[in-house]
Amino acid sequence: MTWRRITLVVAVVLALVAVGGWRWWHNHPPYGPEALAVTSSLTFVSPQEARAVLGDNVPAPVPNEGDQLVLGRVSWEAPPEPFDGGYFAIFLIDKRTNIKVGNFAVSSPRPEAISAGSAGVENRIAERYPWLKGAGDIKDGDTWWSHGSRLAVSDAEASPLTFVAQIPYVKRPGLAAARTATAPIALSDLLLALAYLGPDGQVYWAQRLQG
Repeated sequence: MTWRRITLVVAVVLALVAVGGWRWWHNHPPYGPEALAVTSSLTFVSPQEARAVLGDNVPAPVPNEGDQLVLGRVSWEAPPEPFDGGYFAIFLIDKRTNIKVGNFAVSSPRPEAISAGSAGVENRIAERYPWLKGAGDIKDGDTWWSHGSRLAVSDAEASPLTFVAQIPYVKRPGLAAARTATAPIALSDLLLALAYLGPDGQVYWAQRLQG
């Protein structure tokens, strides 16, 4: 083997090592869930209790007959490093159908840092954690649908976070039941989870909180 070929081989090996090292660093969590000492709870509440918990500045859901209201609390200690473009994603999922609950009212010290919705990168959560399959889109034939919402937290100082989720009662479920969590539901049917995603959609980790 000539020196030129040896030099080329060494350069290629070093490049591969550098790429692998960058990927490891890029996807390596800055800290694990144990650093946050997360606490959580889920309980059913009445409309009056929901209004009292959320306070005057947060409109509480107005349930129709048969709807259920679920009060959730999630709190964490200040993380050792800032989000730096990443975010926490809080999922409330009907385990019977793997569909996210869709309607939330939220109270937090940083309400501007909380948003409800979904993002395509969160499909990676479902791929990595089979128990959190409901975090991703739902396939219907050749089409993928995004049903329900999660809560995205862009500021670590948004703790403690309190939400009231409205779960509708559908007299004739049909297609509606395939696209949303529906009542009647038991607390044991609900999964509450927290995931941490990086600024480029890296799935750092996910933790089961309830269910």
